[in-house]
Amino acid sequence: MPRIAGVDLPKEKKIYVSLSYIYGIGRHNSLDILKQARINPDVRAKNLTDEEASRIAAIIQKDYKVEGNLRRDLALNIKRLMDIQSYRGSRHKRSLPVRGQRTRTNARTRKGPKKTIGAQRKKETAPAAKPAAASKAK
Repeated sequence: MPRIAGVDLPKEKKIYVSLSYIYGIGRHNSLDILKQARINPDVRAKNLTDEEASRIAAIIQKDYKVEGNLRRDLALNIKRLMDIQSYRGSRHKRSLPVRGQRTRTNARTRKGPKKTIGAQRKKETAPAAKPAAASKAK
């Protein structure tokens, strides 16, 4: 099982799919990396030689920001938005959709499960005693 950028790649999958298991590398980037390294994308990850794996790792380390560095940068960008009190930062802070989506319905992924509030009953008061004398006076 090849280990590149601190991630164990699945060995039974083709290498271009396996590389997409690294955070920050998708299918398109993985195909570009393999083209630079001159490796056939259809080769299985278990069939990679050590030399090929090291070429891939060198290209990723030189040209791409992946895993921990990428996660840290994204977190710092969001924190900066919150610190400067931008609209997007306030939406992040309140865990609401950031990019203009509606929130009256939907947005459940961002807001979490629905918190149902049941119907509130009015406090029952003791029935008022009817004045018997007043109704018979007629």
